[in-house]
Amino acid sequence: MKKFFALVAFVATLVGCAAPADKAASFDKFNSVVYELNIRQATEEGTFAAAEKYLPELKAMGVDIVWLMPISPIGVDGRKGTLGSYYSIIDYKAVNPEFGTMEDFDHFLATAHDLGLKVIIDWVANHTSRDANWWKEGKKDWYVMDEKTGLPIVEYDWTDIAKLNYNNQDMRAAMLDALKFWIEKGVDGYRCDVAMNVPGDFWAEAWKQVREINPDVYLLAEGEEQWLHESGFEATYAWELHHIFNAMAKGGSETKNVAGDGTIKTEAKTVADLKEYLARDDEKYPAPAMRLMFTSNHDENSWAGTEFERMGDAHKTFAALTFVLPKSQPLIYTGQEIALQRRLQFFEKDSIKELVDLEYGKEYRDFYKSLAKFRHENKALAAGENVAPIVFVEGASSENVLAFTREKEGNKVFCLFNFSAEPATLTIAESEAGDYNCSCGQTKSFATGDVVELPAWGFMLLAK
Repeated sequence: MKKFFALVAFVATLVGCAAPADKAASFDKFNSVVYELNIRQATEEGTFAAAEKYLPELKAMGVDIVWLMPISPIGVDGRKGTLGSYYSIIDYKAVNPEFGTMEDFDHFLATAHDLGLKVIIDWVANHTSRDANWWKEGKKDWYVMDEKTGLPIVEYDWTDIAKLNYNNQDMRAAMLDALKFWIEKGVDGYRCDVAMNVPGDFWAEAWKQVREINPDVYLLAEGEEQWLHESGFEATYAWELHHIFNAMAKGGSETKNVAGDGTIKTEAKTVADLKEYLARDDEKYPAPAMRLMFTSNHDENSWAGTEFERMGDAHKTFAALTFVLPKSQPLIYTGQEIALQRRLQFFEKDSIKELVDLEYGKEYRDFYKSLAKFRHENKALAAGENVAPIVFVEGASSENVLAFTREKEGNKVFCLFNFSAEPATLTIAESEAGDYNCSCGQTKSFATGDVVELPAWGFMLLAK
């Protein structure tokens, strides 16, 4: 009986040495990796031109889709902080002068396309700033008004925005016109902010017309309502899964204000809960639906904390999991590739000066490269109509171990995770015996009865 040891940190891969892909031929949205680019904070300059220089590194990392946080001018009325929220939009057809000119954006887009990258932009259809062009033009009926103040209503604590009125057909037409404007410029799709707060019939008509311009647009909704897929979105947020990750990483509990009245309750989450979630998710979101899976994004980083705060030693384990689950659309947020361990300020300039130093944070750059490479090389991991189902593997020494296989067209992946601060083992069954390539760059051979040892928060991604 042989014993095998899983690696917690993967060995560097050679993704950066690969030849550049054709502009569009290599893109497969169902097996793609998304990178959320925070233009303001990614470089000291905080401009399109400066961020453009980083695009070759994203390509080398294995990124397929670059999601730009909102690039439009930001409102002044009720502005939060010095620079304001990216999501408080004055003009849907202009760029934020903080980032550069429209010509700068066009050049950024052209460079991305030359590298074979797709670019989607963050779209805020739910609201504008309180001093948006539409409001200044006197289009009060384009907004949901507060009868007491005579001003647009304020949602949540968003005091810098004005809620749009989707009962107004002229407003709908103007919004659709703006959406088509960017697609005609060559943008490859949208990530839509609080998409669930916008009527589904608007999205359905908008995407019908947008796809007449570009049938291959990629559409991601912030929200996990199933009807968003029926309205034309290809991917939605797996928010519930993310919170399960956080709870599991904290030893089985996440503190939440469940009641909404100040009462703090603790919810325990385990591998059993994760399995139950995956079964529900599979039934709720039929293929070819994709689910955005992540350990961080701009909301989580700035408001809930970094992945190091929320997940501790488990942060790599959960990051790896997002690349291999069924229907997954894995996301990397700006700074994760260098293990950024601070919350980025949301309304102020807070540059990640180390990001453009390609020797800085090499361990994590190589880690994400290895995950992207593993995903791209294994068709069993692709989403889409014929998504490979997950088959759970027994034989673990602990209930904290998640082991599964996925197979498609002769390709098999075998993934093992230990979601615990204690070591665990898995005994290899006959069905999993064989020779595998590991995402760490090594070759593994298992015989029936062999024991794989998984260290605390250890994992192993294998394929043949």
